[in-house]
Amino acid sequence: MPIRKTSTCLADGRELICFDGGDGAVRNAVDTRDLGAVAATSVMRYDVLTGEWVTFASHRNARTFHPATADCPLCPSRPGGSATEIPFGDYEVAVFENRFPAFSFGASGTGDLVDGEQLWPEAPATGRCEVVCFDSDHDRSFADLEPARVRTVLGALVDRTRELSARPGVAQVYCFENRGEEIGVTLSHPHGQIYAYPTTTPRTEALLRQSREYRSRTGGLLLRDVLDAERRAGARVVAAGEHWTAYVPVAARWPVEVHVAPHRDVADLTELDDAELDEIAVLWPELLSRFDRYFDGVDRLPYIAGWHQAPVGEGRELGRLYLQAFSLMRSPHRMKYLAASESGMGAWISDTTPEQIADRLRAVATGPQS
Repeated sequence: MPIRKTSTCLADGRELICFDGGDGAVRNAVDTRDLGAVAATSVMRYDVLTGEWVTFASHRNARTFHPATADCPLCPSRPGGSATEIPFGDYEVAVFENRFPAFSFGASGTGDLVDGEQLWPEAPATGRCEVVCFDSDHDRSFADLEPARVRTVLGALVDRTRELSARPGVAQVYCFENRGEEIGVTLSHPHGQIYAYPTTTPRTEALLRQSREYRSRTGGLLLRDVLDAERRAGARVVAAGEHWTAYVPVAARWPVEVHVAPHRDVADLTELDDAELDEIAVLWPELLSRFDRYFDGVDRLPYIAGWHQAPVGEGRELGRLYLQAFSLMRSPHRMKYLAASESGMGAWISDTTPEQIADRLRAVATGPQS
């Protein structure tokens, strides 16, 4: 389906891009706010004990925190109301550079050693962080979106993945949504984010390590063989279409968790074809609607949903696209806190089983994908 892309700049020079389905609309309003630029002070330090880079972004402490609905910066700007990050009176899907980014191509940092010690390398946290507004209606959720709007969101994610992946210094692109104050969300408007990282993330590094070992031992692609095994077993499959299968992973860590993988091997969102995009535009919000029916008495389950994409460079052949959606809520209005075993030692202990999660997700299914 055709999607119109309109690009402009906000008052402080940050990029704003609107995506409109169908014929679309011309978005040409000007941001007239008097904004001072926020200096991105992000730096990364190497943790020699784990082999991971840790990012420090102290300027983010000043970011917007639970504003009143009337002052929501993600709502459209309206005459007589607050001027927002969206200078238009309406929009379908809007993407803009985060004003308080964890990663920025303008990040400070020298790339020196901390205290001159060889053990402690430091580097600028270069990259880019973008906000993706799914809808102009403040009170909607992603599960409320009709397939045509989800298709426009997907078009935006494909566009941003392609463009950000082509930028020098970007190692991986992650598109995600956080929902619910319990997760740490500070803006309740329906939105997600995109992070373009300067390094592959610890989660991806672990996956690549396992995938290399698996390929060396069997010659297979680990994520492909996991999907095939879940489809053969069927015990944890919660939805299946012509192009996608949704399942609870056999070693699910979270109280509610589902993975959604394409049947065809693709590295990232840019490699999906129209048929695959059309089907996931229906399945994705339908699965999230099941989350909202998972616990009796919980109308909106807090969750994280993110697209795991292959790295841009080294290790790309070992990656494979999949969507992960999970919640930290273990029972109605009770969250799973990562206590000593999980936080201190990384040794996970679950309060349920993957099979129980799958049974419940099947029980609350509705519609053609059930």
